[in-house]
Amino acid sequence: MDILVAGGHGQIGQRLLRLLAEGGHRGRGLIRNPDHVADLERLGATAILCDLEHDDPRPHLGGADAIVFAAGAGPGSGPERKRTVDLGAAVKLMEAASALGVARYVIVSSMGTDDVEHSGPMRPYLEAKAEADEALRTSGLDWTIVRPGHLTDEPGTGRVDARTALGRRGDVPRDDVALVLLEVLQAPNTIRTQFELLAGDTPVREAVRAL
Repeated sequence: MDILVAGGHGQIGQRLLRLLAEGGHRGRGLIRNPDHVADLERLGATAILCDLEHDDPRPHLGGADAIVFAAGAGPGSGPERKRTVDLGAAVKLMEAASALGVARYVIVSSMGTDDVEHSGPMRPYLEAKAEADEALRTSGLDWTIVRPGHLTDEPGTGRVDARTALGRRGDVPRDDVALVLLEVLQAPNTIRTQFELLAGDTPVREAVRAL
C-alpha cells in the first residue's frame, strides 16, 4: 500500500508510519517543519513538506491508495486553529482526494463528538472534529471514522475494545490506535463505518474485522 498520512510527525502519525514501513508498505507523511524530515526518514517513511493550512495538497496525492488524517492543532492551540486544522485541513484533503480519485480516507476523530454541548473546555476541539466527521460522511469517499478515547503513551497491548458505541469512557494507548489504523486500511468491512476505540481485551485484527 501507498499511504499518505496527514500529521506525519504527530504521535499517532509517526507510529503508523513506522508500522507501515515494517510491513513493507510505503508511508508518506505530510509535515510542516523541514526540521522533522530526518525523524520520518528514520522511521522508513517519506517526508513531504506541505502545510495543510496554506498549501495545496493535490500535488502530493498521486499514487496514494489511501489517506489517513491524523493531524491536529494540538492542546496548546486556540479555537481558531482547531477550525483551520482539525476541520479546515481535513476538508481540504477530502476535496483533494475527491478531485484526484483517491477514494479511501480514514480520519482520527475523538470520542465525545456526539455530545459537544456538554464538553466544557473541549468544545472547540470536539466541534471541529464533529464537523470534519460529518463532512467526510457526506463526501462520497470510502471513509472510516476512528474515535479513540483519552490517548496515552503507555505501551500498546495489541488488544482493544472497538464498537460503534461503547457506552463508556476510558484510555487507549497511541500504539494501539496506530495498529488499529493499519488494520482498518486492510479491512474493507470498515468502509463507511465509524467506531469508538478504547483499551480492551480483543486482539486488534479480530476487533477490526468484527466491526
